[in-house]
Amino acid sequence: MSHTGTLVLIMAAAVLAPLLAKGAARRVLVPLVIFEIALGILVGPDVLDLTRPGQVIDVLADLGLAMLIFLAGYEIEFAAVRGVSLRRAAGAWLCSLGLGIALALWISGGDTYRAFVIGTALTSTALGTVLPILRDRGELRTPLGTVVSTFGAVGEFGPIVAMALLLSGRKPGQSAALLIAFGVITAAVVWWSLRPRPPWFSRMVDETLHSSGQFAVRFVMLLLAVMIALAQAFGLDILLGAFAAGALTRLVLHGAAPDHSAEVMGRVEALGFGFLVPLFYVVTGIEFDLRALLDGGRALVLLPVFLLLFLLVRGGPVLLLAPRDLPVPDRRALALYASTCLPLVVAITTIGVDQKVLGSDEAAALVGAAMLSVLLLPLLATRLRRVGRADPPGRASEQSEAW
Repeated sequence: MSHTGTLVLIMAAAVLAPLLAKGAARRVLVPLVIFEIALGILVGPDVLDLTRPGQVIDVLADLGLAMLIFLAGYEIEFAAVRGVSLRRAAGAWLCSLGLGIALALWISGGDTYRAFVIGTALTSTALGTVLPILRDRGELRTPLGTVVSTFGAVGEFGPIVAMALLLSGRKPGQSAALLIAFGVITAAVVWWSLRPRPPWFSRMVDETLHSSGQFAVRFVMLLLAVMIALAQAFGLDILLGAFAAGALTRLVLHGAAPDHSAEVMGRVEALGFGFLVPLFYVVTGIEFDLRALLDGGRALVLLPVFLLLFLLVRGGPVLLLAPRDLPVPDRRALALYASTCLPLVVAITTIGVDQKVLGSDEAAALVGAAMLSVLLLPLLATRLRRVGRADPPGRASEQSEAW
């Protein structure tokens, strides 16, 4: 099928997905991403074989992943992501990384690089998937939403840094030096973004907001492109640049155009969630190796194992190090949300397969387990919180919200 035909089919799947999610919501709340991936599998080579992605579609899918990580970076409120919660989140992720690599060494039979790939994948959090769920439920600005954002941000940023250090194919010292150089330049950009913007900048944002100029949206896209190019120039993963661009965009817009920042980002989100992000998820389904998973061999056995490892490796340390003043049902929900993963698992397993250190069966099992985590864990988190609210009064209500 031609590129245009493939794109039409992918966008048809993207349009159908929210309709299916809306219909399913009468019985059970299923994250939209599940329908997007499932429809991609359906039209892909392992089921109906209606389409196969080519170079153009792959580039658009990469842009969709970058946009997803960019939007996750934008959602981070630096005023909230700090202090005790940030230290606990960082400690939990480092524990996850150590535990994940140790278990992956056992699974891989001592193959160090393969263990780095599997272990890093086990530590990720799908912040770009979890935050829309919380936003749609009106919980993003609640105390739980703030803590989920903190732990999720570290669970998103930590694996990206680990990918740059452990999975780049360079010596760790060289990777660390390049990462530090990227960090120094990013810090300089942060310093620049915190300076007062000249009056003409705010004036241009205001004057072109409802015209074809769209200066603010174009500026955001330029910032995203620059940070991605900068990361690529340093030989780092582009997701690191996308995440940094999202965080910088929040600083710039809230500083230079606070009255219009929500409207500007609404338009950027429309581009992201309306086109690029669903395209990424549908293409993920198309490229998913369903045959390797359903052959009845090792991959099918590994799928539930990896799902349990997501809970153990990522959720366990988060549950242990969650803020003590968070109610018990919310701590359990936090651990489940933190164990929800997918985009970075896809990115990490792609690196592993491309570098021939990870088999397609293991990659399919990891991605399949990540898909199940997106389907099951947020639903379970919601269920646990509902049960927790039914507890006798005085239990959760006595808890402080000091973080």
